[in-house]
Amino acid sequence: MGRTRNREPRAAARKPIYIETFVRAPFDKLWDLSQNPEQHPRWDLRFSRIIPISIGDDGLTHFRYEFSLPFHTIMGTGVSLGDRFRADGQATSVLKFSTGDPLSPIGPGSGYWRYIPTDRGIRFITGYNYHPGMGMAGRILDHHIFRPALGWATALSFDRLRLWAETGQDPTTAPNRWLLDAAARAAALTAAAVYLQHALAQSGQHGTAGFALAAAAATAAVLLPAHRTVPRAGRCLRRPPARDVARAPSTLATLPAPQNHPARPEGKRTTGS
Repeated sequence: MGRTRNREPRAAARKPIYIETFVRAPFDKLWDLSQNPEQHPRWDLRFSRIIPISIGDDGLTHFRYEFSLPFHTIMGTGVSLGDRFRADGQATSVLKFSTGDPLSPIGPGSGYWRYIPTDRGIRFITGYNYHPGMGMAGRILDHHIFRPALGWATALSFDRLRLWAETGQDPTTAPNRWLLDAAARAAALTAAAVYLQHALAQSGQHGTAGFALAAAAATAAVLLPAHRTVPRAGRCLRRPPARDVARAPSTLATLPAPQNHPARPEGKRTTGS
């Protein structure tokens, strides 16, 4: 009984990550931006490069992915399958991935994308899960650090994609917009601290005015919404509104595991089964 109870927190820590956004753009455009391996890393913070290795006649795509850190590049392999023309009008893409990199916080896992067309746009959804990497340290850090960070990065990436599809805003400019927004909020908080310091040193009307200015600056820094061109993770849903949309497509169950390609394949890339 004691061992069974000890396993429950680890199972709960591996709760799938769910992100949903609404994109007011043509389906073909959203499909290309999300499925094209050259376009995908431009908006998705989880990847630095995606390199196709082989594309079979059955539509299975084997690929290598990279995530660049300051002094190391995490590499892994994956296999995906897209279903663009489903009978129910939706489109889906399923994925399995793995890496042998001991520094990767993400081990083997799987996920899906779901595109649900509506009269006003497209509900774009992802759900994925993985086994933590980095051994015992990774399992300890996953629940409190790695998984929340991945959820935030996925949501921010989805908003970057949404802005690109809807307005044509290049996602490579998103960091600059985000930094400008963060700098403005930091300046407002600094001003609030200065006003508060002066208010504490004053009395009467001057002190009251200082408190009011400090409160106004702090409120603006915290509550003022970001400009519509600044990507925000908070614009995405982080919990499924219904069970059916969070259910993985049936094709994920039969998707083969990724091939154990060399970390740095040599020679020409191949296409075909």
